[in-house]
Amino acid sequence: MKVLFVCNNAYNPGNGLSVSALNTIKRLKDKGIDARLMAVRNPDPEGPQPDFPLEHFVFPIFEPIIASNGFCFAKISRKMIKQAIEWADVVHFEEALPLEDVAMRIAQKKGKVCVGTFHLFPHNITANLGLPKRNFLNPLIMKYWNAVVFDKCSDIQCPTLICKQYLMAKRTQTRYHVISNGIEIPTVPVVTKPYGDMSEIRLLCIGRLANEKSQNTLIEAMRYSKYARKIRLIFAGNGPKAGKYLRLADKLFRDGVVGYKPEFGFYTHEELGELASKCYLYIHCAWVEVEGLSCLEATRAGAVPVIGEGRHIGTPQFAICPESIYPAGDSRALAERIDWWIEHPEERDRYSQAYADAARRFDVDDSIKAIVAMYETALADNSHES
Repeated sequence: MKVLFVCNNAYNPGNGLSVSALNTIKRLKDKGIDARLMAVRNPDPEGPQPDFPLEHFVFPIFEPIIASNGFCFAKISRKMIKQAIEWADVVHFEEALPLEDVAMRIAQKKGKVCVGTFHLFPHNITANLGLPKRNFLNPLIMKYWNAVVFDKCSDIQCPTLICKQYLMAKRTQTRYHVISNGIEIPTVPVVTKPYGDMSEIRLLCIGRLANEKSQNTLIEAMRYSKYARKIRLIFAGNGPKAGKYLRLADKLFRDGVVGYKPEFGFYTHEELGELASKCYLYIHCAWVEVEGLSCLEATRAGAVPVIGEGRHIGTPQFAICPESIYPAGDSRALAERIDWWIEHPEERDRYSQAYADAARRFDVDDSIKAIVAMYETALADNSHES
């Protein structure tokens, strides 16, 4: 089986879509499937490159905003696209943008099997344009995505049930498969340790510092927490809101609200796991999120999560108790949840192990098996039709 992944930008370690695409390709290859990538060249000349490379299209006016969000658009080369699609048995679309529009048209003409993954809500796009949660562009973007890709795919991977429900409401004409992107699960189960010294309570928040990730909710929550003076906030990530959030967090410290200066940094995958294992809670603030694997990876290491819940957030699927959920964007409610866990350290230590165990249900190997089964179903149907 030859599977072509179509993706504008696959080489940004801070972009969840990029990380997911490369992980899936690697895992498929490990299973003996010839999976290849068509994407923009890796800006690191020493790093890996796509099998079918495309040049970077510099978007007029908006390029600084696009780049600050860890993304870039591909220049459309019909010659390269045709070459890639002629090679493939299955074309797997990671996005629904102009590159995928052209690739889909060519794939359909050549009778190729086309599948997709729903990685983004329209709200992920419009939030980074500074638009409110409800705006006139969201339905227009979804209509475009359906028209150019999703309605033309035989099968779509939905990382969470919320994605499936959203697509069904938009009347996408296809089969849906709820398949988590998954994480690597260690062979030996993680054994967590009690947190110990409660004089410094570390709270971890992982993710791009961007509008839809809403880290400001956690910063604001400190002004309502009874235990803020004991709390050390740790933000792992970078992004367009970095300057603003740094200023807000520094003001917390200067005002004496928190006893420790909030930390901001970018960490490797291994460093994040080690960091999560030493934190009391993991806070997930995003108000729009397809899945949120950073949360799952933190819980795998034993961090107990507190997760924002809302209409366009898939991350609450990882919660195993009501104390791990709060209404997204509500800083007072978040503070109440944080305070509850601080007041119940025995429960926190018990749930630390429970969350580490629960994370094992999202083994990436199981996800890859399900994706391969999706390909096989799509290929079988295509052969019957032809």
